[in-house]
Amino acid sequence: MRRNTFVQTLAATALLSSLTGFAQAQAPVDLQFYYPVAVGGPIAKTIDGFAEGFMKENPGIKVTPIYAGTYQETIVKALTAHKSGTPPVTSVLLSTDMFTLIDEDAIVPFDNFAKTPEDKAWMASFYKAFMANSQTGGKTWGIPFQRSTVVMYWNKELFKEAGLDPNKAPTTWAELKDAATKLTKKDASGKTTQFGVQIPSSGFPYWLFQTLTTPNDAILANDAGTQVKFDDPK
Repeated sequence: MRRNTFVQTLAATALLSSLTGFAQAQAPVDLQFYYPVAVGGPIAKTIDGFAEGFMKENPGIKVTPIYAGTYQETIVKALTAHKSGTPPVTSVLLSTDMFTLIDEDAIVPFDNFAKTPEDKAWMASFYKAFMANSQTGGKTWGIPFQRSTVVMYWNKELFKEAGLDPNKAPTTWAELKDAATKLTKKDASGKTTQFGVQIPSSGFPYWLFQTLTTPNDAILANDAGTQVKFDDPK
C-alpha cells in the first residue's frame, strides 16, 4: 500500500462528499471508510496511521476507518449501508464486485473528480493490469489500493530430477510451459501422479488464474462483464 494512494483516494472522496449539498458545504467533511483484512499483520494500525496523516494535512476533513471483516463481509455491509441511506464515502472492496456496485448504483467513477493534470497523471501512474479490472464503459470505478501479487514457489529437488536449473524459476510463458511439461509424471496407466503446476482452487481461484492469462494477453471477460472467454484459443 502507498500512503500517497490513500491520500489521493480520500481527497477524491472528500470532494465527492462536499458536493452532496450546498447546505452542508461549510460543515466539516466526515468520511467513513470501510476496509477488510484478508492477510496477517497490523493492518488496522497501518490504516489508522494513514488516516491520521491525512487529517493532519487536511484539518477540515475527519476520516473514520471502520474495520468491516473479510472482503465478503465488507461488501455485504457496504451494500446494506447504501440501501439504508447511510453508505460509507469510500470502501476497499474486491474488483470483482465492480459490476454489482454499478448495478446497485452504489458507486460513481473517479473520472468525475480527476480534472487537473496532476490528478490525471496520478490516475495514469498505476500498472495497467491493476487498473483494467476496475474499468468499464471507458470509466474508472476503482483505484488500486491493497493489491496483492501472486508468488510462485518451486521445488528445487523436483527441478533437479527433471533436468531443470533448480536455482532459476520460469520467467516467461514458454519457460513455464516447458518446465511444467518436464515436471509432469504419469504412471503406466496414463494417470497423472505429479502435476507440473498447481494453482489452488480455494480462496480466489479466478484471481490466481489471471496471473497466467493476463500476461499472455488473454482476457477472461469482456469489458462490459457480460461475456466470458474461457474458450479463447489464447
